Amino acid sequence: MYSVTASPGTDRPVRPLGPPELARLQRRTSRVLMAGQVLGGLGVPISIALAPVLATEVSGTEALSGVASTAAVIGTALVSLPLAALMNARGRRPGLVLAYGIGAVGAGLVVLAATIRSFPLLLLGMAAFGAASSANLQARFAAADLAAPDHRARAISVVVWASTVGAVLGPNLSAPASHSFAGTAIPETAGPFVWAAVVFLLTGTLIGVFLRPDPLLTARALAAPEEQTREGRSLRAGFAAVKASPRARLALLTVAVSHTTMVSIMVMTPMDLSHHGAGLELIGLVISGHIAGMFAFSPVMGWLADRLGRLSVIGLAAGLLSVAALLAGTAGHSHGRSALGLFLLGLGWSAGMVSGSALLTDSVPQPARAAVQGLSDLTMNAAAGVGGAAAGLIMSGAGYGWLNAVGAALLLPMAALALFTARRHPVPVPAPASASASAKDVSS
Repeated sequence: MYSVTASPGTDRPVRPLGPPELARLQRRTSRVLMAGQVLGGLGVPISIALAPVLATEVSGTEALSGVASTAAVIGTALVSLPLAALMNARGRRPGLVLAYGIGAVGAGLVVLAATIRSFPLLLLGMAAFGAASSANLQARFAAADLAAPDHRARAISVVVWASTVGAVLGPNLSAPASHSFAGTAIPETAGPFVWAAVVFLLTGTLIGVFLRPDPLLTARALAAPEEQTREGRSLRAGFAAVKASPRARLALLTVAVSHTTMVSIMVMTPMDLSHHGAGLELIGLVISGHIAGMFAFSPVMGWLADRLGRLSVIGLAAGLLSVAALLAGTAGHSHGRSALGLFLLGLGWSAGMVSGSALLTDSVPQPARAAVQGLSDLTMNAAAGVGGAAAGLIMSGAGYGWLNAVGAALLLPMAALALFTARRHPVPVPAPASASASAKDVSS
């Protein structure tokens, strides 16, 4: 098996890496990340499905049922920048392993909180649990580290696509995970978190053992000499890189708005469907179609972003999300219209996430990428947390139709900035990587 080694903790090159070897290394890296997404992707949905029920049991009131899930979202956002700082200093592998480890500890704290009936400990555990979600998100950027510019969006999209398995199977495993602890001291509703802790530990082990050489450190060694300065890797340099690049600002806005629009509409859709007579089975089918739209077609979005350009797919994302909001917001008793709207909502999210992530990676210097990518995930999750909380208020005060109207309105700044960027700062279709890189040295 091909491998590259270097002195621990250094970026010192040790030997050349030719194009065939680089291609094999990229394929191997993608396979490891995809396997991690399948495993890690199981851990989050298997537990989040029962988080509101567990929060109600521990707190004794339904009024706090949504707080546990919110704590997980906050934890995902808060860990983004520290995780980016660690990756800047040590590479992708240590950051991903630590994040999955924190997620496993968080799952253990949730189980303990459920056993001793401590709501503050439950919230702390859920916040730590969110670190595993941050690792799942960061994996898409790790897939792009070694990808050629004209294949970068496809590399990201394939890792996003691998999340489909966990997203679909996870909620269906919640019941078996709960029943497996019947008759023990662990409450059944906490059972999925025991499974999640094991899954996160396995995922961290997989990444730690097989994600070698580290893709980020290898990409740095392949970069031009002027891009190998340590000063350019700081979080401050990441903020400066975004400030200096109109395309990076557009990418950041695209990822945040696409995610916020999707989350805000999606979390209130089951309630609207139930208000219009839909049963649990139909609601489950609609949400399953939505998840399929999010993940199953991401390779198509990656291919389009590489073939047609990032801005074209960002425009497609804005169009799909707008049509989704129109269909869902005016569906009423038409459950088929709701299902189509939610499917397009997932498809629009996929287009925005893949094209925005690729554009962000394209638009900043290589040393600053890890910091900028951490900033992107922080912004995305913080905005979605606010959007999810506001969605409930809008739903109760004005209704589901107005919620969709607000979600569509969020897309206006994104669409306007995309048009402005296309005219003033056009983004070319990425060109194939130069063969000159083959003569450069790499390290792990």
